[in-house]
Amino acid sequence: MGTLSLPRTVSVLGSTGSVGVSTLDLLGTLGGPVRVRALTGGRNVSLLAEQALKWRPEVAVIADPEGVEELARRLRGTGIAVEAGEGAVRTAAALQADWVMSAIVGFAGLAPTLAAVESGAVVALANKESLVCSGPALLRRARLSGGAVIPVDSEHSAIFQTLDPTQASQVSRLVLTASGGPFRTWSSERMSAATPEEALAHPNWDMGPKISIDSATMMNKGLEMIEAAYLFGMEPDRIDVVIHPESILHSLVEYADGSSLAQLGAPDMRTPIAVALAWPDRVAWPAPRLDLGSLGRLTFEPPDENRFPALGLARQALRAGGPAPGLLNAANEVAVAAFLDRRIGYLDIAAIVSETLDKAGSENLGDDMADLMADDLLEQARRVDQAGRRLAQAAVSALRPSGGAA
Repeated sequence: MGTLSLPRTVSVLGSTGSVGVSTLDLLGTLGGPVRVRALTGGRNVSLLAEQALKWRPEVAVIADPEGVEELARRLRGTGIAVEAGEGAVRTAAALQADWVMSAIVGFAGLAPTLAAVESGAVVALANKESLVCSGPALLRRARLSGGAVIPVDSEHSAIFQTLDPTQASQVSRLVLTASGGPFRTWSSERMSAATPEEALAHPNWDMGPKISIDSATMMNKGLEMIEAAYLFGMEPDRIDVVIHPESILHSLVEYADGSSLAQLGAPDMRTPIAVALAWPDRVAWPAPRLDLGSLGRLTFEPPDENRFPALGLARQALRAGGPAPGLLNAANEVAVAAFLDRRIGYLDIAAIVSETLDKAGSENLGDDMADLMADDLLEQARRVDQAGRRLAQAAVSALRPSGGAA
């Protein structure tokens, strides 16, 4: 077991979610002189207070203002500043830190991620939506600030580890692997009656509700295609997806000479977190090790876009560019929430996203959300997000539950 070679100041945005919990677990396992500047959580006051008492950050922020009194009571006398609300989360994200984990789920993570990027920190990015909604501008601002964005999604971490920047022009394509989720072998008829509980039962990964539903629909892989295009400067037609149920091979890079380089590892989020934490070095920790002999075989199959149309919708949005990826993300967030609330059926999620993209063509959303130097970048992204949510909410209201809804 190793320790970090240099003292680091760290902030964890979304510390009460699955990635945030794994991050703090890894830091605890490593030991070493880590000083936590900020911890932020959404609504889980109890867990945030427990984390704050252990790590003693300078500030603990609960995004939901209704939890601030309880958080303040639990942390009274500790000297830890207690704040609440979206503005406080963004302020905490802007605190000078060497390394910031951005793990807030959804569009809500964009503003804090942008604040962390502009502070010059190394940002470990687990928030898909930041890149999907404002990827080119976000990455440009990271470069201008002297910081860096290191992907934490296992797929992008795999590509980050295997893509040689000096040979980027020789890359033929990127291949993202997908577990296939809990419905990989289900028919469309069976999926039409799927319940939230069934969709949340991921076979390999322990994730939060929204990400788990995205895995079931394969929208997570669609969002990851958009991320990969921005992160690695790759055209949409050079990014493919393959189903790999074992979740051992996490993605691969195919070069012009026919060589394909892949990264393998046990399905444990602490591994890509460790990669981001120690970058550009490596850090030893008691990671789960692969025993290929015990695994026996690794299997692969092409995705079925008829049963999982979210993949095609994401590629459509990526090709369209401009506000389309942001609209896709907004509609998906609305539809997933409605499904979890049992207001729509499982198959309605992709239908609502598709309808939103179709209807958005008549909306005046601006020429290009990805204006790299625009001072109003966040406002542009918010305007697109609000338009997408409005259209998606109208589609939800117009639907009668098609299955799996009470």
